[in-house]
Amino acid sequence: MAKTQEPVTIKKYANRRLYNTGTSTYVTLEDLANMVKEGEDFVVYDAKNGDDITHSVLTQIIFEQENKGQNLLPIAFLRQIIRFYGDSMQMMVPRFLEMSIESFTKEQGRMRDQVSKTIVGTPFGGFEDQVRRNMEVFERAFNMFIPFKGDETPAETTTPAAQPAAAASSGDELEALKRQMADMQQKLEKLVSKPEGGSQ
Repeated sequence: MAKTQEPVTIKKYANRRLYNTGTSTYVTLEDLANMVKEGEDFVVYDAKNGDDITHSVLTQIIFEQENKGQNLLPIAFLRQIIRFYGDSMQMMVPRFLEMSIESFTKEQGRMRDQVSKTIVGTPFGGFEDQVRRNMEVFERAFNMFIPFKGDETPAETTTPAAQPAAAASSGDELEALKRQMADMQQKLEKLVSKPEGGSQ
């Protein structure tokens, strides 16, 4: 359970040493990883210029864990994340991933029960079904980010006469996209918070 107090301040010095101002001790990335697992929040600042470098330090912790053989991130996932850098959808990816992991976190208790039952001999199908349902929810949610995906006309089939009309309506489509983006957030929240046992 996450703690409610103010985040602990960690300072990173030029020699790469990390200093926990809460305990007045030097810490390691492993120590910070344990703090995260225990629900203890912290922020990391560059001791020289005061920049917030929490993101890069957390990324480094993940890198260290992956290097230890605890491969939590599938190769296909890593490749797809790399493809999103510089893509027009890049700004939407962080929020989508946040909502996906939040949904997974809410379901982890039930999933652990499924794993326990599997260990004692219960078929694994129930767990697989739950994962499949979650993935379907995630896919539906992500498709909301691409409202015109199913309606796009291949470039080679667009007639020259249709091109001026498409250009003229681009402003309207932009406004429509903005409205759909506003609606998208509400739809995503409903998807994630949908009560158990509801219709799929």
